[in-house]
Amino acid sequence: MSSNSENRDTSLGLQDNTELLHRISARLGERFSGIFATETVERYVFESYAALARTAKITSHLPATTEHFAGDRLAALAKSKGAIASEVPEVLFVCVQNAGRSQMAAALLTVEAKGRINVRSAGSLPAAQLDPAVVAVLSEMGLDLARTYPKPLTDDVVRASDVVVTMGCGDSCPIYPGKRYEDWELPDPAGQPLETVREIRDQIHGRVKSLAASLTKETTQP
Repeated sequence: MSSNSENRDTSLGLQDNTELLHRISARLGERFSGIFATETVERYVFESYAALARTAKITSHLPATTEHFAGDRLAALAKSKGAIASEVPEVLFVCVQNAGRSQMAAALLTVEAKGRINVRSAGSLPAAQLDPAVVAVLSEMGLDLARTYPKPLTDDVVRASDVVVTMGCGDSCPIYPGKRYEDWELPDPAGQPLETVREIRDQIHGRVKSLAASLTKETTQP
């Protein structure tokens, strides 16, 4: 594809995708029927699209990521309002770009949890794509991040979380009472050689194992 066609692709705005976003809204409206009004679902879809489009490099991925992101935000909102029950703990990992540390932690906890923990990640200033070195070191463990993308931090996912783990994002994460907050001081993998990124991955893996053990123990206690 030429640079001109790439520019045309990435310049597609909200007005060009209105019909597509309405179709996404209709699907999510059916999924959340009886929980949210049609207008609420549509607002979340259009807001999610706008948030992701700010940093997206390839707009052909936007419909799929928008539907996933909006659906996850609506599920989080429903959980925080008590409209749906969560049978497992909810963990949110937050870093600045959601391209490195928080993505590694989320992928590793998902594996360790074996379905017993619901895992999310987000960034206070999300990047356009995942760090290639992070993708590489996780692929060495058999973890495929091909369908993963940086997501902006939103209030609804914080409210829905039982545990919020921050990684170098300062005060950007809102604080709500009744939640467990942890701050993991870890080097930023951005711009680091693979050997260093592997070391960061292994540090995160160790912390993730401890977190998974503590949360699954809590949920299995009578």
